[in-house]
Amino acid sequence: MEKVLVAKGLNKYFTEPNRFQVLKNITFSVEKGEFLSVIGKSGCGKSTLLYLLSTMDTDYEGSIEMKGQLLTGKGQNELAKFRNKNLGFVFQFHYLLPEFSALENVMLPALKLGEYSKEEIESRAYEKLKLLDMHDYALKKSTKLSGGQQQRVAIARALINDPAIIMGDEPTGNLDKANTDTVFNIFKELSREMGQTIITVTHDRDFANSSDRIIEMSDGEIIKGN
Repeated sequence: MEKVLVAKGLNKYFTEPNRFQVLKNITFSVEKGEFLSVIGKSGCGKSTLLYLLSTMDTDYEGSIEMKGQLLTGKGQNELAKFRNKNLGFVFQFHYLLPEFSALENVMLPALKLGEYSKEEIESRAYEKLKLLDMHDYALKKSTKLSGGQQQRVAIARALINDPAIIMGDEPTGNLDKANTDTVFNIFKELSREMGQTIITVTHDRDFANSSDRIIEMSDGEIIKGN
């Protein structure tokens, strides 16, 4: 299988108020189309790890490769370009722009990438909403949607540039059981039907247990599943 992400020997230190090692020799890889959940107690380093993998934080020891490219050591502009094209993000809070419609919110990362015309982007955004059964709400302001609907729009937005990896940071942390199940089923279908690679950080063990693989962390180390 094709490895879409390889992390080797990641060490991360915080320096405030004192020097503290938050990640210790993290090594693992993720295959294309895999649905991976990273679990562990609060403060174990899982969100810090996701932040490193997202290429937002470059202050670490070790190396990160994605799609066969070594990202460690690249400059911010190059990383921003890579991130926008290859990574989609789904957070605990949807971060939709309230004054924009669902369709306009989904279009934003593609407009930023600038690889398609506005007409093509609008068509692609509509297709992603359709994939998530949200096309009937395309022109609705995001504030008029329920929490579960907003999160589905956020997933459509994460998919707009056909990313190599979708990264979810507690993507169901703000949802009730029914909407959590909906989001989980969407992720499962994306990975199974479309070969979409998904990495989620979650506190929800039921959610994690149903994904393809679990990496469990404790005190900055992987204790199970690498």
